[in-house]
Amino acid sequence: MGRMTRPPDSLSSPDDTLPSLPRIAVEVLADLSAELPGHQGFLRLRRVMVQNRRPDGSVSRPYRYDLVERDAMDAVAIVLVAGGPSADAPAAELRVCLRSALRPPLAFRPGYALPLAEPLPEPVVWEVPAGLIEPEEHGEAGLRACAARETLEETGLEVDASAFSVLGPAVVLSPGVLAEKVHFLVARVRPEHAGTPTEDGSPVEADAVVCFLPLSVALAAVRDGRVHDVKTEVALRRLAEWGAGS
Repeated sequence: MGRMTRPPDSLSSPDDTLPSLPRIAVEVLADLSAELPGHQGFLRLRRVMVQNRRPDGSVSRPYRYDLVERDAMDAVAIVLVAGGPSADAPAAELRVCLRSALRPPLAFRPGYALPLAEPLPEPVVWEVPAGLIEPEEHGEAGLRACAARETLEETGLEVDASAFSVLGPAVVLSPGVLAEKVHFLVARVRPEHAGTPTEDGSPVEADAVVCFLPLSVALAAVRDGRVHDVKTEVALRRLAEWGAGS
């Protein structure tokens, strides 16, 4: 059996603070990806032999691990905001952009062993606009450039890259499979200035619906499950904090 490290006092932590993460390095002993068929697509399955090295120098037994890779690893989640309190409308609420997104893998859920019964899958979900960061887009300037490009592509709004600011730290979504981090950026926009989304030419992006709605309505949709994309929930909750502090 593997070793389990617990904070003092069973599973509680001192002073109710978050314990430090175990400092474990993962070392690649061999790359076995050549054993796998078709690993040269947009997504590539990589198989490695690794071992864990602990702070005291001891190591675990070697083990195989499968992970997914792609050239554009990280992504941006784009929080587009309109309205909010003003001198003329002190009680006005922030409005946030949501966009429908076709996610084909959701259509395959009935074929998997699922823990809970659920209705027939709906492969379209509500999300904040988002997109992959190209390999040549570096630093915060690269994040802002990506956000501006994806905003035009997905909403038809032309927003200068300098209008975007970072909205908290990046998060991981499925770190057991993919090393992707999602970076959150926020910008104020004028929805009435939107043109036609340029999209990317893919059927996956066609026929999307873009809307701005009160933040309270979007958060209510998170609570009742109508919005169930995790990056979107994080984005909306961060926006609520950002709006409260602005």
